[in-house]
Amino acid sequence: MNEIKRIAVLTSGGDAPGMNAAIRAVVRSGISRGLEVFGVIRGYEGLIGNEIKQLLSADVSNIIQTGGTILKTARSEEFMTAAGRLKAFENLKNQDIEGLIVIGGDGSFAGASQFAIEHNFPVVGIPGTIDNDLYGTDYTIGYDTALNTVVDAVDKIRDTASSHNRIFFVEVMGREAGFIALRSGIASGAEAILIPEVEGQLKKLMKTMAGRGKIKKSSIIIVAEGEREASIWEMADLVRKEIPGSDIRVSILGHIQRGGRPTAYDRVSASRMGIAATEALISHQYNVMIGLVNNKISLVPLSQTIKMHKEVNRDLLAIVDLLT
Repeated sequence: MNEIKRIAVLTSGGDAPGMNAAIRAVVRSGISRGLEVFGVIRGYEGLIGNEIKQLLSADVSNIIQTGGTILKTARSEEFMTAAGRLKAFENLKNQDIEGLIVIGGDGSFAGASQFAIEHNFPVVGIPGTIDNDLYGTDYTIGYDTALNTVVDAVDKIRDTASSHNRIFFVEVMGREAGFIALRSGIASGAEAILIPEVEGQLKKLMKTMAGRGKIKKSSIIIVAEGEREASIWEMADLVRKEIPGSDIRVSILGHIQRGGRPTAYDRVSASRMGIAATEALISHQYNVMIGLVNNKISLVPLSQTIKMHKEVNRDLLAIVDLLT
């Protein structure tokens, strides 16, 4: 195998706090190993548009503490086509770039895996998504920060809930996964937590609220946005009917969960993963995702991480049953 001398890094999909720490680690670990490192602006869209520039150590100074991504990110419909991926490949080859690091989630990795297979191009993935829903890693970059953002917001909402004897339904991100809802709900002492992975929660919620309405006037109910049994507004209406006269409010936290300064844990994890991704390319370990399992770096085939489903922690579900 030829020695890799030039690599590129891009961020794709939704932004996540800690992506900049990963970019910084890729750039500086690559330079320290004698590589030239390039940044792709706007993800796969920028790869197709040849928005590629060399990054020096100074270019990633003072970014470890910032949210978002200095490389920007974008959805790319064109990269979903063979013609679009061919353009991306030709742009990389024209600049003699021999390896690509993709920071993103399952959709980003699906595109990366297909690109790698079609063009026999070395690719390594770094899991960057607040949803923490990628198979093969215990934590994804941004998840810990999002959790802390949610808990901080819910703590503030509870002050109002207690002061006014209100029931708050709080929707958190998690279109297809309840990892944010589950942990943030436990951490914030929510009276109920509803996630897409568990069936029959609505009936249980109604029973719980009917009992609690007689002894506690304020409650926090955490709902993942992907909850399938009913919308958060429908749930609020059902509880309002179950507890006549109750003061019920709905709060949707939305995109504040994506932003903000990354926690120390996300900064360190992203730095470890960025260095590991560079080392994987140098050592010819291609088409893998860098994961953290039991706080140790692991390498998982990209094909596996996009095909396998990550299960929620059943121990945490048991904790919910005991504490709510």
